Amino acid sequence: MAVRKQTVENTSSIILGIDPGTNVLGYSIIETDVRNFKMLAMGIIHLQKLPDAYEKLKRIYTGLETIIKAYHPNEMAVEAPFFGKNVQSMLKLGRAQGVSIAAAMVAGVPVTEYSPKKVKQSITGNGNASKEQVSAMLLTVMKIDRKPKYFDATDALAVAVCHYYQKGSLKSAGKKFSGWGDFVANNPARVK
Repeated sequence: MAVRKQTVENTSSIILGIDPGTNVLGYSIIETDVRNFKMLAMGIIHLQKLPDAYEKLKRIYTGLETIIKAYHPNEMAVEAPFFGKNVQSMLKLGRAQGVSIAAAMVAGVPVTEYSPKKVKQSITGNGNASKEQVSAMLLTVMKIDRKPKYFDATDALAVAVCHYYQKGSLKSAGKKFSGWGDFVANNPARVK
């Protein structure tokens, strides 16, 4: 896993997005300001060849520790495990998510969790969108010309972008608004 260190301005924020998994864990790093965001990194941590479940958890922790040290994120957004029929798979996914959260917390990075439906809705407008639809939307919006080999990477990017949208959806130049009515009242020139 190659990680390169980025230099960022003090006015920006760095968000680490995580799509937890026990075979493939997706991660992304985006740099944000009040009005824009850009991708700094996107990738996966391969875990499939590790035979032991505990070795996988250790690799998740050390891999995220390396990424956190390289990019110094201000926040981490992680996708919550979805409720499926296979309880064992859900438990394994929950462990991967827990280790991811622990890596962030030890480094002092605050964590926010989003449901898969919330992430999909934030990116595509449809909470039931497929991984292919989410990936296609992100590749278009962010002008990424090369499709990643694994959807886990674009899923992690979706989590980071969702967090950016959620924390900044009602902000304007550093101002916080309690709703659209408040925004319109404080920005009459911006409403047509």
